[in-house]
Amino acid sequence: MNSFRKTLSTFLLTAPLILSASATPSPGCGTSHTLTDGRQVVTVNGRERQFILKLPENYDHCHPYRLIFTFHPLGGSAEQIANGDANTLPWYGLPPISDNSAIFVSPNGTIGFMDLLGWGNTDGDDVDFVDAMLDAIESDLCVNEDLRFSTGFSAGGAMSYAIGCARAEQFRALGIISGGNMSGCEGGVPTKPIATYQQHGTRDEVRTDLKKAKANDEILTCIMKWQVLPFEGVLPVRDALVEANGCTPVTPEPEPNGSTAARVDYEGCLEGYPMTWVAFNGTHIPGYIDEGDDLPLATKDIWEFFTQFE
Repeated sequence: MNSFRKTLSTFLLTAPLILSASATPSPGCGTSHTLTDGRQVVTVNGRERQFILKLPENYDHCHPYRLIFTFHPLGGSAEQIANGDANTLPWYGLPPISDNSAIFVSPNGTIGFMDLLGWGNTDGDDVDFVDAMLDAIESDLCVNEDLRFSTGFSAGGAMSYAIGCARAEQFRALGIISGGNMSGCEGGVPTKPIATYQQHGTRDEVRTDLKKAKANDEILTCIMKWQVLPFEGVLPVRDALVEANGCTPVTPEPEPNGSTAARVDYEGCLEGYPMTWVAFNGTHIPGYIDEGDDLPLATKDIWEFFTQFE
């Protein structure tokens, strides 16, 4: 990590691990499995939904693995995250540094706003999809049910936030990469703590074309939701998570120093529910890299954040 990064508390890599009392193995532990790498299908509310799995090499059916969901952005797909593209490393770059300690899931969204695949989460249907994936995966594969995680970029980050609102007791931590509140939040704001790493570019100004508001009320609703992506628009999401985790807000907030991001590891958080906020001098991108580093900030920091939990 670049030594010039502004850090307001002890860097997570040197912090003690936050330990679970004991691993909670899923029903699939100790059984022969039928799920393998590749595309899978589940039925949710009468509709077929698809996701892609990536198992560790030499998968051990008696070892409870971390389970990490990696949600795609608006207009992306499960394949985009599994295979990577010009802007995104496969699986957000996590498997190569995971040392085969995790099962990865890349879910596929549904057609919605502007006829693009995304995470509208209408009536909670995408959260229902998450529940169905958990049931299918954990009944067949060996998962540590105490170590479920969710991350994603843009709309994928928004879907992770929606999971934090609706399923905080089922997931250990979130990694939100330039995401806002586009998938909604059950209850309006998070009502239970959930450990969260969140990063956003200070020059992020993603907005929708307001002319599309003339199409119909549904499009207008989507537009109003997507206006929360600029930097100032995601601060309420961050502040809601800071409050839910019992953390002490920081004032004044640090700002990026040129090509080096500013990082806040909040103090005073509820035990077991750390919160980290990173602001970088950049736009709406998943792969921002600090000067002098060789991995995207999100890849390295999110993996370090997730693996403090054992």
